[in-house]
Amino acid sequence: MSVRVVVADDNLIARQGIVQLLELEPALEIVAVCGDLPETLEAVERDAPDVVVTDIRMPPSHSDEGIQVANRLRQTHPDVGVVVLSQYEEPIYALSLLEAGSDRRGYLLKERVHDPAELRDAIQSVARGGAVIDPGLVDVLVRGKAAIERSSLSELSPRERQVLAELAQGKSNAAIAESLVLTKRAVEKHINSIFLKLGLGFTEDVSKRVKATLMFLAETDLPAPHA
Repeated sequence: MSVRVVVADDNLIARQGIVQLLELEPALEIVAVCGDLPETLEAVERDAPDVVVTDIRMPPSHSDEGIQVANRLRQTHPDVGVVVLSQYEEPIYALSLLEAGSDRRGYLLKERVHDPAELRDAIQSVARGGAVIDPGLVDVLVRGKAAIERSSLSELSPRERQVLAELAQGKSNAAIAESLVLTKRAVEKHINSIFLKLGLGFTEDVSKRVKATLMFLAETDLPAPHA
């Protein structure tokens, strides 16, 4: 049975290129082609795809629409997979994508999608419930591991590191409190202390939780690119 795919990219040339690549794969069926966030969400409702392959930046804001698609579908259509294509080798975007869970999510650099088989494999893996992270992105995290180990993470107390580990799993403050047998107030104090020690006290452009998670994951053993 073929995998039903929605393709979303506001760049006509890029969109046509992706479509042409996917049309070479008999195991994939393109059910809609979109150019912005609203069109993409409408196509999901109308065409019932298995996977959405989306650019990370599209109208209306040209910021992180691909991530927004993934986050919305996590709530409204949890069985629909999302593969985000990006030219940005930026871990923050990938962590934002995976913040609510890694199942049925993929993040690939556009430079790798010239190989139809590689893109096909990523789509099929996500459709089956797996996660796919571009090896180049994993390399970025690995290269930064030594620097992270010398960073302010070493200043965290054992309890703060426990809280950060829970935070890296995307847990809410209440869930962390339950897991570590703490009060919500205690968890809030620990998290505020973590942000201050990691130099995130005045961060506004990207979620403090995502940045803290990035630092934590870069220090721990990373999973294989295809999970």
